[in-house]
Amino acid sequence: MKQFDRLIFVSSGDTALGPMAEAILQSKFLLEELSITSKGVVVLFPEPINPKAEAILVRNGLTMKDHMSDPLVEEDFQERTLMLALQEEVRQKVASEFGEKRSEQVRMLHEYVGESRGIINPYGGSLADYGQCFAELEALIAKLVVQLNEEELLC
Repeated sequence: MKQFDRLIFVSSGDTALGPMAEAILQSKFLLEELSITSKGVVVLFPEPINPKAEAILVRNGLTMKDHMSDPLVEEDFQERTLMLALQEEVRQKVASEFGEKRSEQVRMLHEYVGESRGIINPYGGSLADYGQCFAELEALIAKLVVQLNEEELLC
């Protein structure tokens, strides 16, 4: 029996880090079907993906051109949903908006895959900064894929 039905990457505005992580994971092979999406903790209205983030995705053979930011809501906190925050500030925002109990359901991506260092947000940076962020995300998500597939084999 599979452990998760859904995975949500949680970022601040859901316009760069979250959509990039979503696109990367969707391009990978998972043993079990998993609904993959991204959500933001500071989304006042739907916005498209950051143009620099999209340019980096396209450069790597991916796209999220139709993505619109989506806010994290109470209904997202389901038992069979793996929620992975991409930055510590995001987890803190979840705690302040949804309570400490809900924030405990949100794991940090880098910690979940056994890394000590998180992702640096490229917001306001150059295209090269977004490229570096993509590379960091890709490395973490490669480990995530191995971990998710191993967990499915053990279930």
